[in-house]
Amino acid sequence: MQGKDPSEPAGHAPADGSGLQSAWLDSLAAAAYLADEHGVITAVNAKAEQLLDRSGAELLGRDAHVILHRNALGQPEPRSECPIRQATLASRTAQGGELWFERGDGSVTPVAWLVTGCDDGSRRGMLALFHPLEDTEPGSVQEPLSELERLALLAELTTQLTSTMDVEEVLNRLVRLLVPRLADWVVVDLFAETGELRRRAVVHVDGSDLKNREDLIGPMPAVPQESQLPLSRALRGAASALADPGTYLGEQDSEIAVEQRRLFAVTGIQSAIISPVRGLRDVLGALALGRSEGSPPFTIVDLPLLEEITRRAGLALDNARLYQRQRRVSETMQRHLLPGLPRVPELRMTARYMPAPDASQVGGDWYDAFVLPDGATALVIGDVVGHDLDAAADMAQLRSMLRAHAFSQQKPPSKIVEWLDQAAMYLSGSDMATLVLARLTHVASLGWELTWSNAGHPPPLLITREGETRYLTDGHSILLGTGLLEPRPDASLFLPPGATLLLYTDGLIEEPGASLDDGLDRLSRQAGILAHHPLDTFTDELIARARPEANEDDIALLALRIADGASTRT
Repeated sequence: MQGKDPSEPAGHAPADGSGLQSAWLDSLAAAAYLADEHGVITAVNAKAEQLLDRSGAELLGRDAHVILHRNALGQPEPRSECPIRQATLASRTAQGGELWFERGDGSVTPVAWLVTGCDDGSRRGMLALFHPLEDTEPGSVQEPLSELERLALLAELTTQLTSTMDVEEVLNRLVRLLVPRLADWVVVDLFAETGELRRRAVVHVDGSDLKNREDLIGPMPAVPQESQLPLSRALRGAASALADPGTYLGEQDSEIAVEQRRLFAVTGIQSAIISPVRGLRDVLGALALGRSEGSPPFTIVDLPLLEEITRRAGLALDNARLYQRQRRVSETMQRHLLPGLPRVPELRMTARYMPAPDASQVGGDWYDAFVLPDGATALVIGDVVGHDLDAAADMAQLRSMLRAHAFSQQKPPSKIVEWLDQAAMYLSGSDMATLVLARLTHVASLGWELTWSNAGHPPPLLITREGETRYLTDGHSILLGTGLLEPRPDASLFLPPGATLLLYTDGLIEEPGASLDDGLDRLSRQAGILAHHPLDTFTDELIARARPEANEDDIALLALRIADGASTRT
C-alpha cells in the first residue's frame, strides 16, 4: 500500500481525490473541515489548523464532536445537544453562532459556524465552515457571502418559508433570515388583496434583538405609474435597483417618494437595494434591504441574490395567501350551512363548529335542531365522509332531506334514518355518512323522553348534574351509504332533571395513533368534571380540554341541558 507523501500538507488526506478536496478547502476564506456521514473529519484546511492550533494529523480520522465541541467552560457537550452533529446526521444545512471549539492548548474559542451536506458521487459527508466569533460584532453585517453560504441561505430560506401557510409567519421568518446576515434593515411593502399598499415591516438590529419600527409601518400612498424612482418601479414589477439617501433628495415626483425620503432620514440607511416581490400572477409588493453607516454599501453584485430571495418569498406569500383565502371561503361556507337553534321551554341548547387545523378543507360535519309539528324537538349530529366541497354539498343535501322528511312524517327516528339511507344513494357524488337522529318529547308527569337511532356515529354522552357520565350505546346500526339496507333500531330513556346531553363528531375524540377508547375516556372524564358549569362555559371548556392535540378533523357539537325541576310541565 502506498504511504502518504511526507511533503503533503498536514491537512491533506491520502491521495484518493482528497488532495483536490484539500486544495479546494485551502481556497476558502474561512476555516473549514470535511466530515463523513458519521461526523469523522476527512480533510481540514490551513485556516482551521491555525485557528484550532492543531495539525491536520491531529484532526484527521477523529470524531469532530469528540475532539472539538465544548461548552463555554471547556466541558464536553452532550451529543444530543450539539447542533452541528444533529445537522450532520440529518444531512441538512444549518448555521449559528457561539459554539466553542477546543484548541490544541486546551483553551476554547467561540466560533460562528455553518454546515451543509456534500456528495462526491461515491460518499456523502458534511462541510463545516467556522470563524472566530469575536471577528463579528453583535448585530453587524457579515462579509459578502461565499457561493456556498449563498446556496445555504437560499436552501434555508426555502425550507423556512414553505413550511408555514401563515402570511405573518412568512414575513417574520423572512426578516429573521435576512437581518443581520445581509443587512441592518429590512423593509417590506405588500399590497392587500383589496389593492391598498401597506408597509408591513421596518425591522432593524437593536443589540442582539430585532425591532420593528411601529412608527414607520402602516398605509402607504398609491403607486404612481409614471415614477422612475426605485420603489415605485419595483412595486410595478420592474427590475431590482440600488438606492441611497441621494436618490430621494430634491423635489419628489410622488407621495410615495416623500415617504421613502422620510424612511431614509429616520432610519439612517445609507445604502439600499429594492426588489419586487412577485407572485404567480401579480406583483405582491417590494422588499428592501438597508445598510447603515459603517457597513459596506450594496453593489450590483448583490442584485441577483436579492432577486432570488424575493422570488422564493413571493411564491411562499402567494401560497400562504391562497391558503388563507380558501380557508376563509371554507369556514364561511361551512358556517352558513349550519342552522340556528330553536327556543324550547325548560331546555337549554348550544352548538359549536370548530374547523380543522388544516381548515382549507371544508368538512362534512353538521348539527341540527328543530321543533316538529307535534311539539317534539328533533336533534341531529352527522358527519359526511370526506373533506372537500363535495362532502359539504352532500352534507347540505342530507340535512335538508332529513329535515323535510322528519317534519312531514311523524315517525320514530329509526324509520327516518332508514328512508334517508335509501334516498342518499341517489345523491350525486354520494358518500358514506354517520349520524345520530334523536327525538326529545315531554311526557306529562314523567319528564323528557329521548328516543334515538344511531347510524355508525360516536355514541351520545349523558352527564348528570352530579357529574356522572354514561355513553348511550343502544340504538346503534351501520353508517349510511353502504348499500346494505336493513332495519334500524331505536332506543329511549328519560333524561333526569339538570342532565346534559352531548352530541358530537369524531374530531373531538379521534387522534392519529391513539385508540378511540382513550378519546372516549378523556371526553367522559372532562365532561363529568365540568358538569356544574353553565352550558356555554361547559361546551367551550370541554372542547379545549378534550380535543386531541394532534386532531386533524373539524368538530361539530350540540349540547342540551334539561332545566332543574323540569320533570313535569306546569
